[in-house]
Amino acid sequence: MTEIILIVLVILAALLIYIMTRPNTFRVRRSAMIDAPPEKVFPLINDFHRWEVWSPWEKLDPALQRRFSGPESGKGSIYEWQGNKKVGQGRMEIVDSFAPSKILIKLDFLKPFESHNTTEFTLEPKDRATEVNWEMYGPSPFMTKAMSLFGGMDKMVGKDFEKGLANMRAAAEGTTPEAVPPPR
Repeated sequence: MTEIILIVLVILAALLIYIMTRPNTFRVRRSAMIDAPPEKVFPLINDFHRWEVWSPWEKLDPALQRRFSGPESGKGSIYEWQGNKKVGQGRMEIVDSFAPSKILIKLDFLKPFESHNTTEFTLEPKDRATEVNWEMYGPSPFMTKAMSLFGGMDKMVGKDFEKGLANMRAAAEGTTPEAVPPPR
């Protein structure tokens, strides 16, 4: 019996050591080509009020509570949310906005687990279309490193980024019933 406990402890120690050797940061990135100029795509990202149209998380909780503060759009705009287990609780703030090519967002998740990351959108014109790159990056504390054993952040949010970019494409190209809502 003692040998079994010792073997289990050695395996657990090896697993913990392996987890601790994982990278100290993570990065998730997805891209999409949208058949619209950057000037049409940019406002969908730069105005948190318009995220309802394309964000993959907005429809996961019909009772989602949203709070907006700061400027209507651009640098200083703040979006706070509180919802069910699927969307949790958090806060986003646009910390830089360079129309129509780049937006940097400070992203703070409070629940179900706390994390502080950066989200970056870059828009690059390609003929009459726009290549949109959506990235999220930040530190990898122990739990994030442990999750990397099962696919990590890329597996957790990569599909959501793909869905969000598809929704953004549909909104910018006007192929959804909601299309592009007017700015508030």
